[in-house]
Amino acid sequence: MFAITEDDTDGGFIARALGHSIITEADTWEELRANVREAVLCHFEEGKAPAVIRLHRVLDELLATT
Repeated sequence: MFAITEDDTDGGFIARALGHSIITEADTWEELRANVREAVLCHFEEGKAPAVIRLHRVLDELLATT
């Protein structure tokens, strides 16, 4: 599974794999999906990559109390 956050400094998205040392980023959601697929295929040996990749988008929001 990948935790997806929005990049506060440059915009776009950052994807971090949970349990593996895989991190990738992209400017758009479609680019990110393609980059995650490519990163997973590069990380695992041929035939060892998971059949399904789960993306979990995390929203970090601040609310003022006044």
